[in-house]
Amino acid sequence: MTPLRIGVLGAAAIAPAALVAPAARVPGVAVAAVAARDPARARAFARRHGVAAAHASYAGLVADPGVDAVYIPLPNSLHAHWTLRAIEAGKHVLCEKPMTANRAEAAAVADAADAAPGLVVMEAFHYRYHPLAERMRAVVHGAAPPPGAAPGSGGELGRVRRVEVDMCVPLPLPGDIRYRYDLGGGAAMDTGCYAAHLARLLGGEEPEVVAARAATLRRAPAVDRAVTAELAFPSGASGRLRASLWSARLLSVGARVVGEHGELRVANFLMPHLFHRLRVRTPHGVRTETVPGDATYTAQLRAFAAAVREGAPVLTPARDAVHTMALLDAVYRAAGLPVRGSALD
Repeated sequence: MTPLRIGVLGAAAIAPAALVAPAARVPGVAVAAVAARDPARARAFARRHGVAAAHASYAGLVADPGVDAVYIPLPNSLHAHWTLRAIEAGKHVLCEKPMTANRAEAAAVADAADAAPGLVVMEAFHYRYHPLAERMRAVVHGAAPPPGAAPGSGGELGRVRRVEVDMCVPLPLPGDIRYRYDLGGGAAMDTGCYAAHLARLLGGEEPEVVAARAATLRRAPAVDRAVTAELAFPSGASGRLRASLWSARLLSVGARVVGEHGELRVANFLMPHLFHRLRVRTPHGVRTETVPGDATYTAQLRAFAAAVREGAPVLTPARDAVHTMALLDAVYRAAGLPVRGSALD
């Protein structure tokens, strides 16, 4: 089997765990090249991880005929630009979440991806590729509903009444790129994009933002370190997103869905291969499940390779990112903060 040769744009800290290590576990995948703004850093990354080619520029890697696909772990503000450049160069793309800085950029990427049907353009919501994510969806919504069925009516819980997702982690490092507005930083962008994505999955619809509030940095008032948003789904269900990089809620990674007949609670949907718990309460009783599966990054890379080689379905395509970014844009507006990628006064 000719390997799927993937190039890494940026010697980012996430790349070894998200791509290099999984590539060693997924047959037919090779990390073939790396590029960095600092050529010395690219060469050091290549030596450390056994990567054959080190490029002195992102453009050089995208143009490399020895690269079939590009993995993009760059700052959020650069995702759309380099995803579009890779598509133009005929490369498949696995782009870290969030795929873009805002909805307008996401729509441009989705349009470019639609215009290149031979290419796979995937947003790297790795949690979605672990079987736990599909199990959560099935408990809430059941099998795919027949045409015209009401959202949330086919699962164990009955019609969905409320969806809550928390993605709060401790990262009190103000110098980190996640706290830079010009790089598309902020809690809603970093951890909040997971909460928004999962709320959409569990709600089964595209929600509106009813209200939002954010805690910001004194030195960077446009950057949110924590955010909470109340949602309304078209079917009448309510929702809440809570995300933070630095708040009193140090660590909270979970989801809760309340339906007319019961409740679902999930602990650690993000890295379920390390630990998780799924608890369902209905009139029939209470049960706790664990769902086996590979490490999320390994499952994601396997799905990416299968999509490229076999045309397997992509659970997180570029078009889906348009909806996630529309929700995040609305959260920022409701919280009185500028949408990422917009000019500051």
